[in-house]
Amino acid sequence: MPKVTVRYWAAAKAAAGIADEPYDADSLAEALAAVRERHPGELTRVLRRCAFLVDGAPVGTRAHETVRLAEGGTVEVLPPFAGG
Repeated sequence: MPKVTVRYWAAAKAAAGIADEPYDADSLAEALAAVRERHPGELTRVLRRCAFLVDGAPVGTRAHETVRLAEGGTVEVLPPFAGG
């Protein structure tokens, strides 16, 4: 199973209480399930509003279980940002 880094930004970082952390996951869905298990509560609520990048590529509307993760990859958790 690939080891990836999940990196939190803005409100997600505040809710997680950490900037990034490692996870073992084959898909984005597995990684996010592990995040929710490790951080129940506010981060779980924040994740509902987030966009995700996997190795710099936007996930968009793709089903999270179809987004494969690679060894050493990065998942960026991006809450909505204010401003313009």
